[in-house]
Amino acid sequence: MFAAGRLSSVFRRRTQDAPEAPPEVVAKPGGKGRPTPKRKEAEKKRRQPITAPANRKEAYKRLRDKQATDRAKAREGMAKGEERYLLKRDKGSVRRMARNYVDSRRTFGSYLMYLLLALVVLNFLPIPAVRLTMLFAPPVLLLVVFVEGLLLSRGVTKLAEEQFPGEDRKGLGLYAAMRAMQIRRLRVPAPQVQIGDTSWKTKD
Repeated sequence: MFAAGRLSSVFRRRTQDAPEAPPEVVAKPGGKGRPTPKRKEAEKKRRQPITAPANRKEAYKRLRDKQATDRAKAREGMAKGEERYLLKRDKGSVRRMARNYVDSRRTFGSYLMYLLLALVVLNFLPIPAVRLTMLFAPPVLLLVVFVEGLLLSRGVTKLAEEQFPGEDRKGLGLYAAMRAMQIRRLRVPAPQVQIGDTSWKTKD
């Protein structure tokens, strides 16, 4: 009986000395159901190890991939008219104004290539009257484009004098005239205004 009482006392002591169970983590509504990791641990997981190229061939491949990515980014930025990606001839507020001046108009010169192509096709028709017309049509088209370019050149130069006094306007008229001869969807930088839009005149 004494041994049984002693055994019972030892059993109770071990039960009392047993470690308490860790508190149960209760998941919050919409939570992950686990403790949030510390900031250092999260940053460590986000960091990706930078491995050096194994050989010269791999290094050259990485360089080509990077250059291709940079060129694609530059082309996209140039098409959108982002200043840092533009060529020297396209940079500046004056040149941007000239592009908007041309792009807000429907120019005859932008259809010149289509018209010349149509003349080439018509020239194959065995009709004397059509062939006779083909002799005079190209010079007339070029004359119209020349006059249009001259008017655009004078107009954009005058507007630049009003909006940007003191700024360099050298070659601005020719810049506008050459852009007017380009097909609209092929212009680089791409047009930033719609035909008939005049809101750009009030922008800085």
